[in-house]
Amino acid sequence: MARLKTHDEALRQRLINRAAATVFDRGTSALSLRQLAADAKTSTTAVYSLFGNKAGLLASLYQEAARLFVARLAAVPTTGDPANDVICLGLAYREYALANPHLYAVLFLESPAQFGDPDEGSSEVMEMYQPLVDAVRRGQRAGQFTAEPDAEVVALSCWATAHGLVSLELSGNEPPGLSIGDSYERTLHALVTGWRVG
Repeated sequence: MARLKTHDEALRQRLINRAAATVFDRGTSALSLRQLAADAKTSTTAVYSLFGNKAGLLASLYQEAARLFVARLAAVPTTGDPANDVICLGLAYREYALANPHLYAVLFLESPAQFGDPDEGSSEVMEMYQPLVDAVRRGQRAGQFTAEPDAEVVALSCWATAHGLVSLELSGNEPPGLSIGDSYERTLHALVTGWRVG
């Protein structure tokens, strides 16, 4: 009879999700492997077996958040209308944040240095940012967007707008009488229109 595998991917995901919730609520310093194991109804041995130590858990947490975010952006199709692709990437950004608020906080509301090698975190941020830069570049080549400033600057303005709106929405700090959910896509359209040629 085969031995039952207890330290499996389902347990790993459960631990990552609970760790993300703890970091979201109280920061990385509040993360205790013993308490995490108790909350997940497993042993500290299982946590050490899956992640090695707290540093390994934090690195895995950041990498999982980044992996899911990159996968969500990669699911946005590339079309012949790069300006609309930029809007669709912005919509995917918000969808990820609303579906995974704890993981979103790990990626964008905490310093990557808390989750391991700062240089490795920087490369993951670039991987997340690249689809937006690529869409803007395609828009510039197609004559949809102004050639100046650089694509990276246009992409940064789009990213900053999406990040700001989503962060306000998640924190409950929406302006009185204004629903970000109702105005998010219109705001993206207005931003993209501002970068259009003519």
